[in-house]
Amino acid sequence: MAASRRSALLSWTVVVPLLSVVVLALSWGRDLGPVPVAVVALALAGTVLSAVHHAEVVAHRVGEPFGSLVLAVAVTVIEVALIVTMMVSGGPETASLARDTVFAAVMITMNGIAGISLMVGARRYGETHFNPEGSGAALATVATLATLSLVLPTFTSSTPGPEFSGTQLTFAALASLLLYGLFVLTQTVRHRDFFLPVETDGSVKPEDHAEPPTGRAALTSLGLLVVALVAVVGLAKVESPAIEAGVRAAGFPQSFVGVVIALLVLLPETLAAVRAAQRDRMQTSLNLAYGSAIASIGLTIPAIALASVWLSGPLLLGLGATQIVLFALTVLVSALTVVPGRATRLQGGVHLVLLAGFLVLAINP
Repeated sequence: MAASRRSALLSWTVVVPLLSVVVLALSWGRDLGPVPVAVVALALAGTVLSAVHHAEVVAHRVGEPFGSLVLAVAVTVIEVALIVTMMVSGGPETASLARDTVFAAVMITMNGIAGISLMVGARRYGETHFNPEGSGAALATVATLATLSLVLPTFTSSTPGPEFSGTQLTFAALASLLLYGLFVLTQTVRHRDFFLPVETDGSVKPEDHAEPPTGRAALTSLGLLVVALVAVVGLAKVESPAIEAGVRAAGFPQSFVGVVIALLVLLPETLAAVRAAQRDRMQTSLNLAYGSAIASIGLTIPAIALASVWLSGPLLLGLGATQIVLFALTVLVSALTVVPGRATRLQGGVHLVLLAGFLVLAINP
């Protein structure tokens, strides 16, 4: 018993988050050279993998859909903290950082996470199955949140430029919180069965056969998940000057920084979604994809609206014409994907092509 406990304490999933905190403490506020930047990047990657492991432990203990909700909310809180921190210290050029990051998160979750999961699941099982009621409700929530918060500012006339007036921003923030709360209530209480993995005949799948972890193990993983996610945002903040320098050196527009942030923040959810698809639990993958998009908008916009009281300069939220077209096409294709309740590699490939188109146009507008 003592040997197994000692082995668990020395596991890489325990050691890596703790070491990352040490790396964060040693690197915070310093000008780093190439070697320290590489060390921070390695620590960041290892911590992300550790976060995925602990999130899956917690998810296995509490069951679906609560497990995917835990990871989505935790990662989004980190995303909000990272955006606000960079906007406070970044100056006028970060006025559109919230928009760029949130839109990138929406495109990555709806096309990247969903597309990869569909491709992996269909490649292994021939056809993937999920609940169209739950997935459709989540998709409708994403479309409404994104339209209210990211599309409408482009067309309002109270203030010049793609930004809301104070009243409009307050409404968008309150509406985002309301819709997010309604979605969580629907997913976890009222219609929980809509968000559970299903068999080919539509019946709910049984829980994973593996024995769930003990309450103590789940609480330990929850604590390490929090530590890992805090380390991720801290290390990403330390790495951000190198990221911005790399974006400039590559000749990419400043808005691509938001894409890099979203890719870093969403990596744990992407890995968790792919693992669920490999186990033929596509509904869990879609819960992570759409739930992450909902949490990203539903929590980020209110937080940014509150932070704008202290932030100087404009808050640019409105999307450009190209981005609006990409978002509209993504919503249309996603609706056609989820309505039948089953999908093949073709649907996964279409979503991945849309993601590739978004990335190409983000690099070369």
